[in-house]
Amino acid sequence: MKLIVGLGNPGIEYQFTPHNLGFLAIDRIAGSLGVEVRNRQCRALTARVVIADQTVLLAKPETFMNLSGVAARELVEEYEAKPESDLLVIQDELDFPLGTLRIHTRRSSAGHNGIESIIGALGTQDFLRIRIGVAPERKVSDGAEYLLAPMRKPELAIVDGMLDTVEEAVKVILKEGPAAAMNRFNRKEESD
Repeated sequence: MKLIVGLGNPGIEYQFTPHNLGFLAIDRIAGSLGVEVRNRQCRALTARVVIADQTVLLAKPETFMNLSGVAARELVEEYEAKPESDLLVIQDELDFPLGTLRIHTRRSSAGHNGIESIIGALGTQDFLRIRIGVAPERKVSDGAEYLLAPMRKPELAIVDGMLDTVEEAVKVILKEGPAAAMNRFNRKEESD
């Protein structure tokens, strides 16, 4: 069983904020497969799907972002998953411009509280991540305030396209492997 965990904060007030792109990505994948992410288990809302002939559990932790590791650890234990090969985390990334996407593994949290929580709970940073850029064009004085504020229509239009790209990246990861997905989706990346 592959686990795909999208990061975000529960609650309607956070639904369309930059910090919730992981949740939005999970909802997009589920919606295109005709399922709803609503089963409650391991402190997460989940849905079981098949992508690229693999059984996948889509999950949105019901804990807040800073405690994402609690749900991730419970899911990994429940499904006897190996983080290095079975876990994919989808997160927002304030270090990348809005509209960019990078796939990485074995990285530090880079200050992302949800990833920091997962690394702490699992005792490893060896798991695959799709990082969705959310940085605005202009520098913001308060990153946390920006991440938790609703996105405007022009930003949502860019995000809509990004969610399609995330869904495609997930399919490539599951069908062809992480290296193929990195080669295809990390093209513009310098050595960051």
